[in-house]
Amino acid sequence: MDIRYSVNQRDVKRYTTEELRNEFLITGLYEPDSVRAVYSHVDRMVTFGCMPVKKQVSLDEGIDVYGNFGTEYILERREIGIFNIGGPGKIKVDGTEYALSYKDCLYITMGAKEVLFSSDDGALPAKFYMVSAPAHRAYETKLLTFENAVKRPMGSTEECNRRVINQFIHPAVLKTCQLCMGMTVLEEGSVWNTMPAHTHERRMEIYTYFEIPEGQVVFHFMGEPTETRHIIMHNEDAVISPSWSIHAGAGTSNYTFIWAMGGENQVFDDMDNIKTEDLR
Repeated sequence: MDIRYSVNQRDVKRYTTEELRNEFLITGLYEPDSVRAVYSHVDRMVTFGCMPVKKQVSLDEGIDVYGNFGTEYILERREIGIFNIGGPGKIKVDGTEYALSYKDCLYITMGAKEVLFSSDDGALPAKFYMVSAPAHRAYETKLLTFENAVKRPMGSTEECNRRVINQFIHPAVLKTCQLCMGMTVLEEGSVWNTMPAHTHERRMEIYTYFEIPEGQVVFHFMGEPTETRHIIMHNEDAVISPSWSIHAGAGTSNYTFIWAMGGENQVFDDMDNIKTEDLR
C-alpha cells in the first residue's frame, strides 16, 4: 500500500513538477490479478484498483490489513464505492454476487468482511476503480447501474463544457456515512469540467479520468485559486484534491471522469465559488 501524507498549500507553492505528481497523482491502478491501494491522509480516503484476469481476487489481496488499517478486515470501519470501467465482471460481497457492466457502480456498506472480484472474460477483464472512506454505521449495500443514475445535464457547447453529471452514491440516491461518488461524461467537442472552479473546505475529492483517447491528455488544475498548478493526466490515472485546492480539468479531447468525495459535509451547494477572472 502506498501511503500519502497530508501537505499544506504553503509548501505546495514550492513544489517541482515531480514533487507535485508524487504527492497527488495515482497511476498504475490496474495490474492483473492484484489490488493496488493508495492511502491518503487527506480525510483518510483510500483509492483501490483491481483487474482480475485469471482468478478471483480479494479486496485484501497482498495488503497487510491490520498493519495499514488497524482492523481485522478492510471494511470493518469503512464504506466503499466501486465502479467498473472495464469489461463485464462480478463482485461477491459476503456470499451475495453482483454483476457490474461498464460504468455500473456498487456501494458496499461498513461491515462487509469478504469482497471478491472476478471478470466474465479474462481477455476483456473488468477494471474495478474504488474509493473508501471511514464510516461509523452500516447502511445498505446496493448496485447502482449507469442507466438508473440520476442524470444532470450541465454546461454549453459555446463554453466547451457540455456534460452530464451522473449521480450514483449521493444523498439523493442512497444513504451513506460520508462517501459520495458520481461520473461526469463530457460530450464530443467539450473539454472543460467543473468551471467556474470552486473549493469546499469541509470535504476533499479524488478524481479519476478515463475514456481519454490514445495520444490525448487531460490537464488537471489544482492549488489555491491564486496559486494554481497543473498535473498532466493520462487514461485511468487518478488524482487527490485536498479541501483547500480547486479541482478542474481541460482535455485535448472529451473524456469521462469519476469524482469521489469524503468529509463532514454532503450539501453540494456548500462551496466557495471562484470567478474565472480571479484565478491566477
